Order: sequence, then C-alpha cells, then structure tokens
Amino acid sequence: MAVPARTCGASRPGPARTARPWPGCGPHPGPGTRRPTSGPPRPLWLLLPLLPLLAAPGASAYSFPQQHTMQHWARRLEQEVDGVMRIFGGVQQLREIYKDNRNLFEVQENEPQKLVEKVAGDIESLLDRKVQALKRLADAAENFQKAHRWQDNIKEEDIVYYDAKADAELDDPESEDVERGSKASTLRLDFIEDPNFKNKVNYSYAAVQIPTDIYKGSTVILNELNWTEALENVFMENRRQDPTLLWQVFGSATGVTRYYPATPWRAPKKIDLYDVRRRPWYIQGASSPKDMVIIVDVSGSVSGLTLKLMKTSVCEMLDTLSDDDYVNVASFNEKAQPVSCFTHLVQANVRNKKVFKEAVQGMVAKGTTGYKAGFEYAFDQLQNSNITRANCNKMIMMFTDGGEDRVQDVFEKYNWPNRTVRVFTFSVGQHNYDVTPLQWMACANKGYYFEIPSIGAIRINTQEYLDVLGRPMVLAGKEAKQVQWTNVYEDALGLGLVVTGTLPVFNLTQDGPGEKKNQLILGVMGIDVALNDIKRLTPNYTLGANGYVFAIDLNGYVLLHPNLKPQTTNFREPVTLDFLDAELEDENKEEIRRSMIDGNKGHKQIRTLVKSLDERYIDEVTRNYTWVPIRSTNYSLGLVLPPYSTFYLQANLSDQILQVKYFEFLLPSSFESEGHVFIAPREYCKDLNASDNNTEFLKNFIELMEKVTPDSKQCNNFLLHNLILDTGITQQLVERVWRDQDLNTYSLLAVFAATDGGITRVFPNKAAEDWTENPEPFNASFYRRSLDNHGYVFKPPHQDALLRPLELENDTVGILVSTAVELSLGRRTLRPAVVGVKLDLEAWAEKFKVLASNRTHQDQPQKQCGPNSHCEMDCEVNNEDLLCVLIDDGGFLVLSNQNHQWDQVGRFFSEVDANLMLALYNNSFYTRKESYDYQAACAPQPPGNLGAAPRGVFVPTVADFLNLAWWTSAAAWSLFQQLLYGLIYHSWFQADPAEAEGSPETRESSCVMKQTQYYFGSVNASYNAIIDCGNCSRLFHAQRLTNTNLLFVVAEKPLCSQCEAGRLLQKETHSDGPEQCELVQRPRYRRGPHICFDYNATEDTSDCGRGASFPPSLGVLVSLQLLLLLGLPPRPQPQVLVHASRRL
Repeated sequence: MAVPARTCGASRPGPARTARPWPGCGPHPGPGTRRPTSGPPRPLWLLLPLLPLLAAPGASAYSFPQQHTMQHWARRLEQEVDGVMRIFGGVQQLREIYKDNRNLFEVQENEPQKLVEKVAGDIESLLDRKVQALKRLADAAENFQKAHRWQDNIKEEDIVYYDAKADAELDDPESEDVERGSKASTLRLDFIEDPNFKNKVNYSYAAVQIPTDIYKGSTVILNELNWTEALENVFMENRRQDPTLLWQVFGSATGVTRYYPATPWRAPKKIDLYDVRRRPWYIQGASSPKDMVIIVDVSGSVSGLTLKLMKTSVCEMLDTLSDDDYVNVASFNEKAQPVSCFTHLVQANVRNKKVFKEAVQGMVAKGTTGYKAGFEYAFDQLQNSNITRANCNKMIMMFTDGGEDRVQDVFEKYNWPNRTVRVFTFSVGQHNYDVTPLQWMACANKGYYFEIPSIGAIRINTQEYLDVLGRPMVLAGKEAKQVQWTNVYEDALGLGLVVTGTLPVFNLTQDGPGEKKNQLILGVMGIDVALNDIKRLTPNYTLGANGYVFAIDLNGYVLLHPNLKPQTTNFREPVTLDFLDAELEDENKEEIRRSMIDGNKGHKQIRTLVKSLDERYIDEVTRNYTWVPIRSTNYSLGLVLPPYSTFYLQANLSDQILQVKYFEFLLPSSFESEGHVFIAPREYCKDLNASDNNTEFLKNFIELMEKVTPDSKQCNNFLLHNLILDTGITQQLVERVWRDQDLNTYSLLAVFAATDGGITRVFPNKAAEDWTENPEPFNASFYRRSLDNHGYVFKPPHQDALLRPLELENDTVGILVSTAVELSLGRRTLRPAVVGVKLDLEAWAEKFKVLASNRTHQDQPQKQCGPNSHCEMDCEVNNEDLLCVLIDDGGFLVLSNQNHQWDQVGRFFSEVDANLMLALYNNSFYTRKESYDYQAACAPQPPGNLGAAPRGVFVPTVADFLNLAWWTSAAAWSLFQQLLYGLIYHSWFQADPAEAEGSPETRESSCVMKQTQYYFGSVNASYNAIIDCGNCSRLFHAQRLTNTNLLFVVAEKPLCSQCEAGRLLQKETHSDGPEQCELVQRPRYRRGPHICFDYNATEDTSDCGRGASFPPSLGVLVSLQLLLLLGLPPRPQPQVLVHASRRL
C-alpha cells in the first residue's frame, strides 16, 4: 500500500529527530541505474558533523549513529552468531568424532579422467548392444520385404494383427472403424504390468498403429501389414539376447508403425493425429540434414481459403524439420520478402519455428504473381555461404495457387546443369489453372509436384518429400546404413524421456529383370533407450551433493544433466535444452561446450556462477570440468566436481555387532533421546519399497533390514554401510554436545546435522514436526549451499509475495543457520557433513535489537538521552525512526528491528523497502543475474477467438453469398469440401494439433520464464551513503557480517513518499525469452552429422509427381448444396493417402 504523502522533513512522534538540511525533493534513481541520478552518493563523514548543530536548543536530540558505532554493532552480531554455532553446531566436536572413528571408514579418491572414461565406456557398451539389435532388425526387414510377393487382391480378413487402437475405437461410438465395421481380424490380447515400460505389455505379439487419416483396408497398407508380420520373431529374438531392450519400432514410409512388445495405444482426448513419419526420430533417420527455403505465393489471386490452406501447409512443413536442418520462409508477389525478422537461413529449432509460424499467420494476399522474384530470393538464400547452415540437401518448397510462368531462365542461371537444389511445388486449393508449369518446375529440378486441394491433404503431402530425399541414401547402400542417435524427446507410449537409435531400411527389390535398383526408403527402424537407464551408469553418491555427470550432442543439447527437468513435454517436439541454458552461461563454459562438440578430451578448472537448488540464490564457486567423447555416438560426456569432492568416505563396517548397535539408532524408539532421524530415500536394496513419506520409507527400510544384512547381494553395500556409519556418527554428536545443552538459553528451536551418507538428525525429537527440508541432503538447498560457502549460511523461511505473511504462532517459525564440516585427514580434505541450528525468529529479533543498541545485554535498562544532550540513535530505542535489518546474500529479509516486519521475514527485501533495496543495488552491494528457464510449465491461455465459426475455416461474407459468381467459384467448391470433411470428422474443427495429441491429463503447456537472482557484489567493507532526495533523503549504512552470508543495514525510515523508488523484481515472470531475431545473428556453435547423402548419379528423377486438376462441376455443386440442406452428407470412400509409387 502506498505510504501517505507527507511534507518533506516533517517530524513524527517520539524522540526529536534532526531536520534534513537539503532543500527540495530531487530526482530518485530508476530501477535500471547503477547510481542515483543526482550523482555519486555523498560521503557520510561530510554530513555527520552538521547533524548535532541542527538540533533545537534545550531539547534532547538523536543523531544518526556514527560509522564506528555501527561497526561495533556488526562485531557483536558476528560474535553472537559464532558463539552459538561453536557451542551448539558442534563443528569441532564432529571433526573429532570422525577422527576417533577413523578405523571405520576409508578415504577414496575421485579421479576425474578415469571416472569419465569409465562412464563413457559403459554408455558406449549399452548403446552398442542396441545398435546390434537395430542392425539385425533392419537387415531382416529388407530381406522380408524383398521376399514378399505383392498381392493385388489381398483382403482385410486375410490379415491377422493386433491393432493398438482397436480397444479405444471400440470404446468410441463415433469411431470410423466402428461405423464402417472393420473386416480385419484384430487380435484381442491380455497384458501384464511391466515397470520397465511403465505400461501393460504383451511379449508374445507386436502392436500396429495406423494414422487416423489412412485407410486400413487399402491394398498398400494390407501388403505392408503382411510382410512386416515376420518382424515379430526378430523382435522377440532381440529381447531374448538383450532383456534390457525397450521399445523396438519399425516406422514404415506408408505410415504404418509396428512396435514390440504390444501395448494398447495411448489414445488422446480428441482426434489422434499421431503419424510416425512426423516423429523426430523418423525424420532424422529417413534423410540427411536439409537447407530449405519455403516461398509462398501471396498474390491477389490467392483466395481467402487458399491462403489459409497455405498458412497451415507451411506450418505442417516446418514440423517435418529437426534441429539438424536450416530453413527460411518468404512470401512473394511482384517481389519477395521474408515473412519474419530472419533474413537468412536459421536453425529449425523449436523457438525459431515458433517465430515462423506466428509470422506466417500475418501474410496478406495482394498484387500479381511473380515466380521469378520468389525463386531468385530462394536461390540467393541457399547460395549464402557466410552463415551457419546444414550444407546438405538444398531445396525450395513453393506453395502457389497456380501460374503460367516456368521461370526457366532462373533455373538456368542458378541451378543448371548440376541441379544441386531440388524444387518441390505445391498447388494449393481448388482452381482452374493449368498445373503443367508447376509439374515442369519440379521435374526439371529433381523435385516433386504435389496437390493440396483441401485440409485433409496437407499432412500427407507436406511430408512425402522425404521419400525423394531418401533416394540418394538408398542408392548409397551400406555406406548410408549408419546408426544415428536422436535428441532427447518424450516417448509417445509413456516411457518418459528417451533417446532413439535409428537405422534406415531400404527397398532392395528391382522393378524387373535388368531394371534399375529400387530407390525407395521402406522406413526407419528405431530402438529406444530411456534416460534413466543411462543415468544408472553414472556414479550416484560418490561425487558429493554438488558433483554431477552430464552429456551433450552435436547441437550442444543436453542428454544428461541434473537440470534437465522439463515440467511438461509435447511428444511432437524434442526436448532441446542447451548446455549453456542448463547452467549459467559464461566464456569458460562456451569453450568447454565447443571442445565437447568437436569430440575432444579436456580438463579445466573454472570460477563460475551456480544457482541454488531452490533457484533463489547465486553462488560463485570453483568447479573442475573433465570431458571425453562417447565413441561410436554423437555424444560427449562431462564430469563436474567441486575441489572438496575430490575425496569421499567409504564406510568399512565389518564388525556386525557395531552394525547392529548403530542400526538401533534408526529405530523410532530411540528418537526421544537421540533426536529424530530422516533417511535419504535412496535405492538401498532392490526390494525396498519407495515412499514419498519419510516415516513410511524408514518403516519399510527397517522391515527390510530385519530380513537382510547390509552385506546382502541384493543391496547397495556402499550406500548401506555409509548410512549406518553416519547414523552412529551423528548419534555421538548428540551424546557429546546436544543432549546436555539447554537450547532455550540461546533461543534455539532445534539443532541438526546432515551427512553425505544420507542421514539428517534433528534434535530434539519434537522439532522434527516443523522440519520442512528435503530428507535427501543432496536435494536440500541448505546442504548444497553450505558446502559451497565458507562460514555460516542463513536461510530464512521461503515466502512468496503473493502468499499471506508468516503466522508467528507457538514460536514455530525458525531461521536455519548451517555450516559445512571440513575434515582434513593427512593431505586429503573433504566435507562429509553439514551442521546447524534453527533460530527462534521472535526471540532472535529481540536479541538483534539489543545487539544493535547501546545496551551490553538484554537485562540492562535502556539508556535515555537527557535534556540538552546529543545521543546517537540505536536499533532498539529509536526503532520508530531507525530501520535495522539483516538481509541475506540473495536479498531476502532475515531479521528486522521492526515488529511489523517479522511476518515478512523470507521475502525479497524490495517488497519490504523498495527504496532502500534499490539503493543497495545501485551502490554495488548486490549484483543482478538474469536468465531464462526454458522448461517451465504455464497454464493454457484462453482462446482469443470466441466467434462461432470453426477455427481455420474460411467464412464467406454476406456479399459473397449474394454474388452468383462466388457460388460457381473455386472458393465455394473448396469451402463445401471442407464442410463435408468437418461433418464427418467433426472433431477436426474442435481441436488444435497440440490439443488433439496431448495426453488426457495435460492441462499445462511449456513456456519460458525469466528468472532474476541477486547476489553480493564487489563491496566488502563498511559503507555509508545517502538516498538523495532533498528533504526526503535517507542516510543508510551497510556492512557485510564476517563469516556469514548476511548484510547488516541501518537506515533512516522514510519520512515522505515523493522519492518512492522503482521496485526491483526477483520473482519469476512469464517471458518470450531473449529476442530470437538478435540471437540468430550470433548463433551458438554446433556441428551437423559428418556424412551427407544428397546426390547420387544413378538417381532416377522421372517420378516427380503427376497430379490432375479439374474444374468444379455445376451439377456436383448443386448436389452438394442439396445434401447440406437435407443434412445427409455422403460417406466418401476413405482416401488412401499413400504415395502412388508405394505399390511394391
């Protein structure tokens, strides 16, 4: 709430306060400035001598405290904190306990180079087993298809298979197959739950998924089902040889997917638009990288509906591109221009494609058609060698409603005779134009001609070009049979995040004796590897809380990283988190990333910034990076270790009597005397039941330990021994230090210790009721920050500005103070534990006032300032005029001398005193770090168009209906076709692709959030300054408390609001991310696949599309209108949306 305006310099009740000597109310600093606008801060020592002179004669007057006084208060605060931590923290005592038990553990060393090479080798072996299975499948598929005899008269009842969508379709009374009555012999299977697949599966069969817009009973599909049935035996044999195999999938170029083991299809809420040919792994395996320029005819002849079809077609075309591809989109009429801010080819990543899709919607039709302008622009784009691009398949995709110009002179100039650029032409909409020129352009430039008369033809015809691009791969034979590993993406069958090994499958048949070799790609074989299976090969707990393993691909995207945590995933798009976005970017990390992409080995120690686990704090830390390539893949593996994690403890509890003794301290019966124990929910044994409730997890653990020993083969002996050792170690801390101390004497709610072994012991037992920290120390923010910081780390309770203030009841609100225990054993130093105390907020707020006052202790009476005397204000007596606070290194309020601010402890200080926080920032006490979270989830935006018309459909105006010419035009013909399609497939009008393909429970969408954190700047010494605003100015003093993460601030309370400052923001805010138009001008380093297949001298380009265009029949139009009026839409024969050359 805004502070009521006051007269500048006005007094307030309480001790007399010196009037401000500066006239007027000057300007205040803005939120983006580094210094107040009136110039540098005035040195306080120039102003303090004047203050006593301004007091009224004969009255007592208080002056702002001198610098040495505030430094004295700071020392008292430091000593109090240090004294409490020495007495109750038990750092020194815990060191002695470790040394007394030196015979119970060994000190092991993490050797980064050996570790990273071993993990890389293990991952290579894991992936190599999948590669061998892939090769067996691909070879078998090619042989099965070659031996297969095409059957023209094959019938649905001749084919027996498990249709993965059959159960869902039977449950849906509106399903096309239910209405039509499918004749195929569909198997009904029983399934068993398999935790490896997170699904119910049947290992005796494979399942078949066929896209909704493909007719299952077509001859092509039935022949495809016939010969692929033989793959099921190979699937099962692969699993026999490697039981760890997950999904084995054959994605056919006809759209059929056969996957093993069988499981019911995960049907979405609305229409299922899944097509394997549009999956990232299929696209990557079916062709080499692409440089694509899309040009769109926006001349005046393009009708409203046709332009909408073009916009949708371009968006669908963009979805066939992956991060290995580069693209640009332009519109043309008399001249050509890019539709977006991108002036050259850019990487076809998710964010760039989003820019294109939004820009395409703004295209407007006007002018005349100028093919020459469009093609010259496209060729110029492809010839630009000064930019990063794929440097492989070069192509131009032109969408138009038709024209007569063949622009042969352009092709002669730019593309002939070598024809290095393929040209694909798309005739969009229903029209009377001669399509021969469009066919000729495609055929003369090694491309293909397609027709898109309606919405139903868009998806199939914007992906068929991949067949043409696959020709050089097929003709290259074995040279092109190379396994590629994909980016991370979400498995459509619920496996979670996976990578997929892909291998193309070629058609080895010949058209006849002595004929040319077939050049069609049959499809792509894929085998999934779950990221969790790769993570299991990395060391879990020997690297410490802040050590980790990560891996990246040639694009710099992370395959493994502790910060790879997408909140929501869309299985249509890969999960592309760049290494420099997973961490806080700096020059050293850019260098490391480049070296890894180049496949080099390396090691580098750097100083860098890291976010805390709760993303509220920034720490400057030292990290050692070590990296090696993973052979036979496009991945590179890195290891990050803090210097203090070079060594770790390994328990050696061979004495079973001691094991039993220490284990008893885990029993709840011991908690009352020894303190409550939380154990980290780790995978100690295979049969241990996990639980999110730590009490229940501990119960499960104890019950299992009564059946097995810590040395059992089914258990992780390292984890179990370390857990039991740390149970005993922390119990000895209770015995030596905590049990005999009175916590109330120092206003402590609890004392605690947490260890690398997974123990968190909180004393006394009742304090565990209010313990909210993560029971896994490695996932607890206080634990990880304490390891990275020297001294005492204060952590106030987390408060969000949108939530209600803290409720100070029953003295349960506490402030954690923790510090790492550094252990030196010989020349080896490590930090195996963190200890700390929990301060009673109210009691320590009162203590804070006394320590920052002229009293030496709490029982001493307050000093009064007598008549005719001049006294310094302090934080206790003058709390109505003097604000005294402790703020932590993230800018969050820890303690205040203002009682009304106690319930704001834990809030960002700008929400408490925006004016003062801005001054601290402007005077370099704090530095700001901004970054973007690309993995956030946001609530779905409400639809912007609330009109009654179906989305994406051209709606004619009243003038159109009154115009007889319109009723006989191509637009009317096309519109009626859309309406008929919509009446049959009515859900098409009701769902966006993202909605249609989303899982039923998906209610949030991925988005970008901007994060802002503050951390201590370069100022370490005591510092005095003025928030300059004339008579509204405020004096303040700030000083870092030694050996803590606290800033001690003393300031005059504001008297008036004329200088109300802009508020610094710390909370996450929704963002569009950094400006993409600027980012593409300085693209991050990447490398594409090292082999390109875009040319083969023996390629037969004669099959280049032979569409037929026909004018609408007046009789048909009349019939359509009558049918619409009667509400009797005809049921058309299902379209066989399969390439004509697929007759094998």
